[in-house]
Order: sequence, then structure tokens, then C-alpha cells
Amino acid sequence: MSQALNNIAVIGAGAWGTALAQVFAEAERHVVLYARDPGLADTINKTGRNDVYLPSVPLNRHIRATAGLAEAVAGAGIVLLVTPTQFVRDLLMKLKPHLAPEMLLVNCAKGIEIASGKLLSEVAAELVPGYAYAVLSGPTFAGEVAKGLPTAVTLATAAPLPQAQHWAQALSSRTFRPYLSPDTVGAEIAGAVKNVIAIACGIVEGKGLGQNAKAAVMTRGMAEIKRLGLKKGATAESFLGLSGIGDLTLTCHSMFSRNYSLGFELGRGQSIEDILASRRTVSEGVTTAKAVADGAKAMGIDMPISLAVNNILHHGATVDDIVKELLSRHLKFESC
Repeated sequence: MSQALNNIAVIGAGAWGTALAQVFAEAERHVVLYARDPGLADTINKTGRNDVYLPSVPLNRHIRATAGLAEAVAGAGIVLLVTPTQFVRDLLMKLKPHLAPEMLLVNCAKGIEIASGKLLSEVAAELVPGYAYAVLSGPTFAGEVAKGLPTAVTLATAAPLPQAQHWAQALSSRTFRPYLSPDTVGAEIAGAVKNVIAIACGIVEGKGLGQNAKAAVMTRGMAEIKRLGLKKGATAESFLGLSGIGDLTLTCHSMFSRNYSLGFELGRGQSIEDILASRRTVSEGVTTAKAVADGAKAMGIDMPISLAVNNILHHGATVDDIVKELLSRHLKFESC
């Protein structure tokens, strides 16, 4: 592994960014963690903790935090983009003057840009064309990763296999295992839309509609993910992997999932405004639901669960009305 790839910049000091910084520092990489808040960066450096976003996890003492983007990426061979999807465009514009041509950009966010309807790979191609690009996605709860519990992920990139293998080696540890895929579109579509389906599953659980209903929503939700993915050029096999069914399974079954727990609270009768006001962290599915709904309508793709979630979140539809609407749809052959 080249010396440059041993230097990793993690852009975003939320729970997931901090967990990734932790796992790579434990693997003896040189890690710089960018925090937009200078106070948080200072606290991480002084106390070795990020109790705002990842409490109760002592951080590796070799993690160095900074509030300066230029400082964060200086000398890095790999730059992990770990900020909410809707901020990635602005982040890339600010990062661009500080990027070196040989750097690998790795998207670790799971969403679709609302304003343009673009995947983040498309945003990167627009703003920083020519840079090597990969997607890191899969079934990952930040707390478990930070604690060193076994985790497997997808590292998707269109780069030639030898180069991709070097990157995978740099982003691996004894507890963190990346599997390679050439399908960046599939990884991004699956990671984004599964958050919308997780909100739907949370609603089912919170409403007390039963495990049969939740299994049905997950299964038909995966069909929607696959439809959108194939329309965007993904391969069907991608949705059977870690960034597909693996991530969907994890996210749709645990209150540790921000999106599932948000849906659960909706199902229990809380308003979306009250739920969001009580949270410090971002539930990507809330914004992604709108982007998916807009895209599905524009491309003529049948995605009834995703559209239903969007109507609940953004158009004032009630859970009861949406359930009746979904159950009254015309009968048809099951298509996956």
C-alpha cells in the first residue's frame, strides 16, 4: 500500500464520520477528522471523545481533528465525504481548490440531491471531474463500527480492479471488511432509497400493523429500489449484496436506525415537525423521499411505497389514509 493511501481525511465529524476515523486510526492509518464546528474539533483533540455525536466511545489518540478543510486534506491519499447529502455539493465546491489530482474521493453519504435529483456520483462528476471516485456503503451502525465489532461493506468503484484492490486494502482492518463492486450507481441508489423504505417499516411498527406487513413493505420496497436502480443503469446483482439487501435488512429492523425510529414515531402519531425538532442528527430519508418521488414521477417508475412516505412527510397525508390507499391498489403479478 502506498504511503499516500495510508493518509486518510474524514470530512464530517458526525457519528458515522467519527466511527470511520476510529476504525482507520485503530488500523494504524494516519487520520485527520474534519469538524465544521471548531469547538467540537478542539474538544475531540483535548478529550479524545465526541460526546455530541458518538458518546461513550473513547477515540484513538492518534485521531487529529481540525476545523480547516485545507488542513484536513493536506497530504491525504483518500478523502472520505461523510456529510449529509444535501451539503455535499457545497462541500465539494469548498474542497476543490485543496484537492490533489491523485486523491481518491469516497462518498459515504446515502441520499439523492433534492435540487437536481442527481446521485452524488453525478454531482462529483459535475464539480470535480477526473477525480477517482468510490462509494462506501452497507449495513453499518456507527456505534458498532467504532467499538470494533465485525462489519462488512461494499466499496463500489468503476476503477480498474488492481487500483480498486489497493483502495480496498487501505480501507480495511481486522474488523472492517470491504467487498468490491463496479456498480457505483447501484450502491448509491440502494443506500439512498433504503432510508425511505426504513421510514415506511418504522411507520408499520409504530402503528402496530404487524410483522407480516413489515416483511411485505421490505420486500416490495426492495422491488422499488431495484426498479429505480435499473432505470439509472445499475446491475440487478448489486441489490442482493451488502449495500442492497444487507443495508435494507439492518435499517428496517432497529431503533438504532434514525430513519426507522423516525417512522416509528410517525406511526405512533407524532408530527414530523415535532420529531425533527427533537433531533440533532439528520435522517436522510426525509429529504430523499422527495427526491425519489420527483424522480419516479419524471421517469415513469412505479414506486408506491416511496411516494406514500413522501406524501406523509411532505404533503400532510395521514398514515391511515396511506395504508388504505396501498391496500386498495389493483391486484397484479408480483414483479421484482
